[in-house]
Amino acid sequence: MASAVETAGGPQLGDGAAEGAPVLLTGLPRQRGDAAAPVADAPPAAPVAAAVAPTPARRSRPRPWRLLPTPTGTPFTFCYAVLLVGTSLYADHGDPSVVSALLQGSSTDVVHLAQAPLLVLVASALWSAGGLLSGYALAFLFVLTALERRIGGVRSAAVFFGGHALATLATELPVGFSVAAGGLPDSSLHRLDYGISFGVMTCVGALAGLLPAWLRWPLLVAGGYQVLSGLLAYADPMTDWGHALSLALGIAAWPLLRYWRAQRSGPAPLLGDLGHPALRPGRAV
Repeated sequence: MASAVETAGGPQLGDGAAEGAPVLLTGLPRQRGDAAAPVADAPPAAPVAAAVAPTPARRSRPRPWRLLPTPTGTPFTFCYAVLLVGTSLYADHGDPSVVSALLQGSSTDVVHLAQAPLLVLVASALWSAGGLLSGYALAFLFVLTALERRIGGVRSAAVFFGGHALATLATELPVGFSVAAGGLPDSSLHRLDYGISFGVMTCVGALAGLLPAWLRWPLLVAGGYQVLSGLLAYADPMTDWGHALSLALGIAAWPLLRYWRAQRSGPAPLLGDLGHPALRPGRAV
């Protein structure tokens, strides 16, 4: 019995059609096995690799001005540097008798430490021995700026004044005991001792622990050379031993400083959600 099938928009195919030949329907996708059949218009598929390829990271440009303190970026170092500039200029150009009286009153010798320890510990750090162009004054700018950018102003101040106070007490108290035991003359109780060198050396040792290895070891070598050369010169052994102790205090604080830096930078972002605001501390989700 003959039958016929009417295609959509095409001719009728009956039993006389060749068996096995594909039946093409207009408007439908190409059938398997027919390479010459037209394909309906469709937008080209985007390459998968291009859709998921990560955006190349931009190289950070060097910013040399970040090596120096700024009022907004490093307020502690900036304000302290301005204060040191003022006291240094007054020490160079002020009335010599007044300057001498101020320095004597700011000295952290045994007598002043026994009378007003907190006052002289703070006042002695307001002067830069050697002036603005001394090595410790220049190191103050770069070292304190780098340290404050990593752990913040309050913690940098704690490192600086903590090293200054501990090294001062560790060097002056033995002098008092030696005088009481008769090993040193009474004049040792009234020596002139002031400046920022103990605090700076503490910050040098502290900063080295927060730098990569290629910067850490040159900084420690420079600080160690300064300490060793002073000890070998034997010009002021008590102060030079204070520098050695200050550097050691900064190195001993590495675990605490790295913990502080981790708290300041926040938790590491999750893979696939880099830079999401919810991953940064102090921001609302």
